[in-house]
Amino acid sequence: MSKRDLKKYLAELSKEQLEEQIIELYEKISPVKVYYDFVFNPKEDKLLQESKVKISHEYFPIKKPNAKWRPKAKMRRSVAQKIIKHFIMIGVDSFVIADIMLYNIEIAQTYSSGNFIKQELFYKSIFNSFEQAVNFSISNGIFNDFKERIIAIQQQTIQQKWKNKYDFEAILEKTDF
Repeated sequence: MSKRDLKKYLAELSKEQLEEQIIELYEKISPVKVYYDFVFNPKEDKLLQESKVKISHEYFPIKKPNAKWRPKAKMRRSVAQKIIKHFIMIGVDSFVIADIMLYNIEIAQTYSSGNFIKQELFYKSIFNSFEQAVNFSISNGIFNDFKERIIAIQQQTIQQKWKNKYDFEAILEKTDF
């Protein structure tokens, strides 16, 4: 069904029929429920903090009480990507989205500063996240608000001697900061 057909169909429904359909969607389709729950109670600060904790546990997992060993860092970029995608889907403020994008990179760099990482995929993945964050902040007109953090991330790649540090630099050169 096209958007035009949907609009035509909805125009033919009474207010009560529309309400019934929306309630049915809310009850049956989880993303619709999540969307309306957020729209009517947008606790962005709480959502942001919970997300940052979840991302940080990917790199710095918490030892459970009575556990005999410390859990190993998983370093999964996909966890942050799912959170970012979810934030975009429910309409979270672009400042919050950019913040979580940069936090993901910063926590990864914090981890790499104290741990040797031999997987090239880690560096490429963080670069992809950096490129997405820069592009997102530019396209939403908030680059200048995050400029210091973006430059600090790029400087960290030099300080930590990442092999792809020049790729980070090239992204910033394109921005004409």
